[in-house]
Amino acid sequence: MKERMLEPGEAASAAAIQRALDELASSGGRLVLPELDLELDRSLRLHSGVELVGQGEKTVLRKGPGKVYPLSGYHNYGMADVPLLDAAGLQVGMTVSIHDNRTRGGFYETFATITWIEDNWVGLDHGIEADYSGTEQPCLSTVYPLVWGNYVRGAALRDMHIEGNRAGNAQEMGGCRGAAVYFCNSEGLEITGVTEQDYFGEGLGFQMCRDVVVRHCRFDQNTGNGLHPGAGSTNALLEDCVAEGNGRSGFFFCVRANHITVRRGAFRNNQLGVSIGTRDCYNLVEDCVVEGNRGAGVLVRQGPQPVEVHSCLIQRCQVEGNALQEGQAQVEVWGEAHDLIFAENRIGGGKAGVWISESARSIYLEKNHYHLCHPEVIAGPLGFAYQRPAFEHGYGTAGPAAFRHLERTSRFLH
Repeated sequence: MKERMLEPGEAASAAAIQRALDELASSGGRLVLPELDLELDRSLRLHSGVELVGQGEKTVLRKGPGKVYPLSGYHNYGMADVPLLDAAGLQVGMTVSIHDNRTRGGFYETFATITWIEDNWVGLDHGIEADYSGTEQPCLSTVYPLVWGNYVRGAALRDMHIEGNRAGNAQEMGGCRGAAVYFCNSEGLEITGVTEQDYFGEGLGFQMCRDVVVRHCRFDQNTGNGLHPGAGSTNALLEDCVAEGNGRSGFFFCVRANHITVRRGAFRNNQLGVSIGTRDCYNLVEDCVVEGNRGAGVLVRQGPQPVEVHSCLIQRCQVEGNALQEGQAQVEVWGEAHDLIFAENRIGGGKAGVWISESARSIYLEKNHYHLCHPEVIAGPLGFAYQRPAFEHGYGTAGPAAFRHLERTSRFLH
């Protein structure tokens, strides 16, 4: 693999580092950053076959201050530009987000790169994702992932520390369009040895991705979730990762996050520990520590058929001292979930151990150890399975049909 090591003077700005990444786009290779503490005024974008590598905790990428730029009024879907009241301070190459009060936080928020600026009109590298209403405070803001990739294959991020600087940013980055580290529509990713904290948004997010490996990372003190695989992401392995002190879940399975293994993780002092929801099936959570969260340690969220949670195994986990401020139990199973296995877990620390809603069914409990739970289990008459369900689960078990919904990831543009 081609490797280039940047000297400190060659890594003096985000723009300089991005030029070096772009130079590797055609051939692939590894770009190695020196020891530094650098404030970024824009994202660093990875390309297919490109690795960005630091010197561990001695390489620090720090989110620059965020500023909000009001739009001059209504602007419509698909336009690759936006009109601002004042574009002073913006530069070509900066990465920005655009939304109004109705669209912030979801896939209708736009994340884009500035391509031109003229008379307070700002050009974007693609069209905006929705209509933005003039009566709903539409704006452009300098919020963005610090490192990201879209339609990339075989990219990697390794060995560095990322500071989110949420105190210096006036708006949160929506979790669907961004996170401190973010990938979308991509395949064959590796993220190893990365620590991150204090982002106004989520720590790690990947949407519509497949074949992702995340090892020895931690994502702490963010306003959103710590780790967030979502929007159909399939076949991911997350080992030895930590998420502490996040405003939402430590680990959040979003819509149709399937065939994922979470192993030897630690999720402490978040709003929720591990949250599993709509169509999040065929997943494995094992040998994890889930403790001290304000709500449930493991939450299976509401979901009616045919988008209910099923076919997940949670085993050998320590789920203790959760539900400190809210929730029913250490483990809560809501909606019409079925065919879930909780096996050989240590569950305890107040309230009920396992709470199963009246609508859930066929939940298999095997060799769990309960302590200080009042009561150990609460369930309706159909809540229990008396034979262990059989299903595939976790990283490496997905057949070809499990990826059909991700066909557009074959359009690797970068």
